[in-house]
Amino acid sequence: MSDTQQNNPFEAVTFHTVDTEYDGQRLDNFLIRLLKGVPKSRIYRLLRKGEVRVNKGRVKADTRLKAGDIIRVAPIRTSQQSAEKPGSQMRKRLNDSIVFEDDAMLIIDKPSGTAVHGGSGVSFGVIEGLRADRPESKFLELVHRLDRDTSGCLMLAKSRACLVHLQQQMQKNQIKKTYQALAMGRWPKGKSTINAPLKKNTLSSGERLVRVDVDGKASVTHFKIAQTFEQATLLDIRLETGRTHQIRVHCQFSGQPIAGDPKYGDTIFNQNMRGLGLKRLFLHANSLEFRHPISSEKIAVSASLPNELKNILNQLR
Repeated sequence: MSDTQQNNPFEAVTFHTVDTEYDGQRLDNFLIRLLKGVPKSRIYRLLRKGEVRVNKGRVKADTRLKAGDIIRVAPIRTSQQSAEKPGSQMRKRLNDSIVFEDDAMLIIDKPSGTAVHGGSGVSFGVIEGLRADRPESKFLELVHRLDRDTSGCLMLAKSRACLVHLQQQMQKNQIKKTYQALAMGRWPKGKSTINAPLKKNTLSSGERLVRVDVDGKASVTHFKIAQTFEQATLLDIRLETGRTHQIRVHCQFSGQPIAGDPKYGDTIFNQNMRGLGLKRLFLHANSLEFRHPISSEKIAVSASLPNELKNILNQLR
């Protein structure tokens, strides 16, 4: 094998057999893991052009794979691959943030500013960083997602069976997810639930924007006042559904957006919070409660509010 092929294992046509671990997985997600270092845009272009075949047939990105399927991938030139890889500093930060791990899954306290996966101008995120640090892992997938600027509990599965089990719990609202957020103004004591459908829109720039819309998906968020300040309210929040930007949009819809929110926030309120030193979105996923996918034991995991957010609360007091 030439040096070029050693550096780029995808220079020639490659064939891959789907094992039972990946039975039922979407083809695009399988390829993103398989073709490490290849940009997502290139992978989707391969799919559109028919340069990826499953059992000799053309397929779409959302095709569900079956154990035993044979995937053929056309040659990918080295020049079209990304040379970037998650750095050791990022990998160490992610490993240091692990709050729970066993043979089935792991949960990290995701830092604010770190994306859960690469894309949209981000070379790599949590999933790429952890996979790079664990090359021996046959399977590692996100169970759910958090916004890039949101910190806190994020679950990943180490097997296809565990991933499906945990996602089924989420769909049935059997996983209790709680958050803390700082909202503008005094939150009314009687406002404990917001039930407003949300619709996702993509602007011409590619930016995603979510808004309340009668034609949107059902979205329910429960709120409880944790602490009241002169110009803001600290809220304990529980999600009944898990839509994109759900908490942020429901707070905006109520007229009390979250502090530090660049997309759905209030400009003057955000300026005041910046004056106190807030440099990020004040939203933190502080706990998860669920049944273990193998033992069915009840698991409760928490991640305390980051010091940078605690300091803002101390100043508000």
